Amino acid sequence: MRIEPVTLIVAPNGARRMPTDHPRLPITPESAALETRAAVEAGAAMVHLHARDAQGKHTLDPAINAAFMEAVRAEMGNDVVIQLTTEAVGQFTPEEQITLIRELKPEAASFAVRELIPTDSDADKNRGREFFSWVHQQGIIAQFILYSDEDVLRYHHLKAEGVLPQDQHHLLFVLGRYSKTLQSEPTDLLPMLMEHSDDTPWAVCAFGEKEHLCAAAGIALGGDVRVGFENNLYDQRGELAESNATLIAQAANNARNMARPLITADQFRSKYL
Repeated sequence: MRIEPVTLIVAPNGARRMPTDHPRLPITPESAALETRAAVEAGAAMVHLHARDAQGKHTLDPAINAAFMEAVRAEMGNDVVIQLTTEAVGQFTPEEQITLIRELKPEAASFAVRELIPTDSDADKNRGREFFSWVHQQGIIAQFILYSDEDVLRYHHLKAEGVLPQDQHHLLFVLGRYSKTLQSEPTDLLPMLMEHSDDTPWAVCAFGEKEHLCAAAGIALGGDVRVGFENNLYDQRGELAESNATLIAQAANNARNMARPLITADQFRSKYL
């Protein structure tokens, strides 16, 4: 049996946390580039990048996102896959999310299905079909973000209807985002996997201090993982992690212990392009 390599994705900042939460949380292009370098050296192949404006707020402004991308690329060359987020954070419309990706054409982007196709109306589905067909044609590596087993089931329905592309994309199963305590458990992954009915590759990310256990479960069950300060600030000992690289190194060690090699950025690109 062939053992699939594991993709480690670092999410170094997210949309809400600030350096007051952790001094290594990056909110400038330069700090994002340096934090990405440390994470890649620890084993990450991809960075999930949130751009921040001059006040440190999450933004989908194309010019600011371009500055973050350019800083990371200048620091890392092609040694990391740069994934832009389209997260709405309750304030950006689907049109604004789409505009970001159409203007910048990043090599990878993440999309919450429930945000970009919020209803099953013909208008929402047609907009989603047109946009994601364009994303696929552009060779942008799409990651569809799913928050529940219902989201996973709906993803498969949308794909069966041709609203979402059939291949060349990736899934992210998010654990704990809508729990009352923003804490996740490894068992939260199981209902989502039960609804995942094809071989589309997937990753898991988990909110809260059990992130490392959820990541280990994802690796053991054949998935990829995303870790970082967007979701959790604590290491596996329950202490404040030194950096995002600390969390990547923990996941890398688990992967090695399970005999799953780490994928490189170029290997990831060749898998999806």
